[in-house]
Amino acid sequence: MIIAVGSNRKPKLNAVTEALAAIGPKFGFTGTPDVLGVEVDSGVGHTPLSREECMRGARQRAEALTRLAREKNETWDYFVGLEGGLDFIVEDGQRRVFLESWAFVTDGFKGYYGRSGGIELPEALAHQVLEQGIELSVAIDNFAGSIGIRDAQGAWGVLSMNLIARQEAFRVAVVAAFAPFYNSRMYRPASGAH
Repeated sequence: MIIAVGSNRKPKLNAVTEALAAIGPKFGFTGTPDVLGVEVDSGVGHTPLSREECMRGARQRAEALTRLAREKNETWDYFVGLEGGLDFIVEDGQRRVFLESWAFVTDGFKGYYGRSGGIELPEALAHQVLEQGIELSVAIDNFAGSIGIRDAQGAWGVLSMNLIARQEAFRVAVVAAFAPFYNSRMYRPASGAH
């Protein structure tokens, strides 16, 4: 089984590998599937600023992989798009900004979304990204006084004191997005549905 992932970033590829190790027996396959990183464009900004934009970025990465496989006659079984970004709500007049990790998985015909939980950003960090337009990966490096956080624990790790790393957030999203494939009995159409 070959799983194409729309990124070459190590936390994303490791997240897919870990997710597949967990769900592999549910698919009935043994061994480790090949996880192939292919850099494709998400079609959204570096830091998506809404749930809709995160979802669109993940889906567009998976769809770009699907097109690429067809053009090159690749025999990839599943296509995974991953996108992390922000979503916000206003509660009692106060803005609350959350970091979320999204996955979109398709077999080239049907596709499904999965999402990690969300972790609230400190207002100072949210301000840098939303009002000052600083990319989250740059802002979190500045905020934490470190370099290369994106390819290590990510903003997730910084904000949760490494109790939840970026890779883990994406792993949860990937497991959730694959659910309709490995648990298809639960996702069958409703009787009488068209």
